[in-house]
Amino acid sequence: MKKSIFKVIFVAILALGTVAPIATLATHYSSLQVEKSVNLEAAILQTIDSDSMFNNIKFLSKSPRVAGTEQEDAAVAYIKKSFESYGYKTEVQAFTFTDYTAPHTIKLSIDSFTKSLDPQALEYSISGQVSGEIVTAGLGKVEELQYLDLTGKIALLERGEISFNDKMSNVIAKGAVGAIFYNNVPGTVMGSLGEVNKAFVPAVLLTEAEGDELVKHINNNPSTHASITIKGSKSQKNISHNVIATKMPTSNQKQVTTSSKIDKDIIVISAHHDSVAGAPGANDNASGAAMTLELSRVMKNIPSETEIRFITFGAEEFGLLGSTHYVENLTEDEISRIAANFNLDMVGSKDAGELILQTADGKHNLVTQQAQAASTKLNGEPTPVNQGDRSDHVPFANVGIPSALFIHNPAEPWYHKPEDKIDKISKEKLQDVAEIVSIALWNQIRIDHQVK
Repeated sequence: MKKSIFKVIFVAILALGTVAPIATLATHYSSLQVEKSVNLEAAILQTIDSDSMFNNIKFLSKSPRVAGTEQEDAAVAYIKKSFESYGYKTEVQAFTFTDYTAPHTIKLSIDSFTKSLDPQALEYSISGQVSGEIVTAGLGKVEELQYLDLTGKIALLERGEISFNDKMSNVIAKGAVGAIFYNNVPGTVMGSLGEVNKAFVPAVLLTEAEGDELVKHINNNPSTHASITIKGSKSQKNISHNVIATKMPTSNQKQVTTSSKIDKDIIVISAHHDSVAGAPGANDNASGAAMTLELSRVMKNIPSETEIRFITFGAEEFGLLGSTHYVENLTEDEISRIAANFNLDMVGSKDAGELILQTADGKHNLVTQQAQAASTKLNGEPTPVNQGDRSDHVPFANVGIPSALFIHNPAEPWYHKPEDKIDKISKEKLQDVAEIVSIALWNQIRIDHQVK
């Protein structure tokens, strides 16, 4: 966050020009008021309340809000009630997802192998206990397995070229009862089989070094047997929710001019409301949800012919599931009309780094352009832009909608940890990001900007 005299001077100048509160200015937007849009800009800045955001974060972060739990349901109810208290018609959009519980016990024993192993489960690994001869199966591609008989055996597979899911399917087709995967580069990897499948067999994941040692052992000791034990993993269908509040276009504004034509007339402001297990998620991401609520409150009576959708998504932590469901259920017309998605994630930690903007492809778009113009006006310099594809802006980008993530980088030390509590939140950072987003949004939706 680049605090500077620019913001102080800018807000002071705007305040001198403010002639009416938001509610008054919003009642009728004449051509004279178009010329005085600076007054609304000042009113927007003066209305943003970091205390309100802080209090909403405090309520939401009383406990973890894992998707599909009663705690997430309580957060959804609170967000819905808050939107409605500002006067919004609010929709709760339910969707199903697979809730995977990782195993509590993972064991791998190998005959006459003396080196220590630390086997990990892959996401969607099933519970079970199997034993059999280990057979090296390369990368697990169909052509490599063509002449192998894996019936009743455990396949040893190197990561790479095809997915873990494909490798698993290929060795199962050849009769394997278990699988041992190993990394193809140094370090650890979070492996996933990609989906729930009852046909899967128990499988574990080793590091590259462990895998190399095991390959040598098998080469020197043919017919070596192994036993895999996995306990506690389970998959079940669950339900999460998105909360959607819609600000409809201001009535009769198209009378401003007969030449007005607005092709892209929807803006989406979003954040996810869920957290990971064990983390109260004050910053990740009660901060983004609270800021979405605050922006909806501030913008409620601002005149615009642009429809604004304020959305909090569920199950982001399970793989952007809520935002993916939302985008997949948009009509082609809606997708064509959405001008931009401003996505807020981890926007309040006092111990995180500076504010950055991230786009899925690392390139500038409408959101970054407006945000950089706003941050330059407020703070004296543009917010940096880089590539990032780990939040809810990505499903929008995937269908061609300009989108960007607002986030502080680097993340705080207690990212995804129990210490992510309300005492780690900075009101100053909340205020800064909310001001940048609100001015960027205002510059995009104001009627004098839209009139051609």
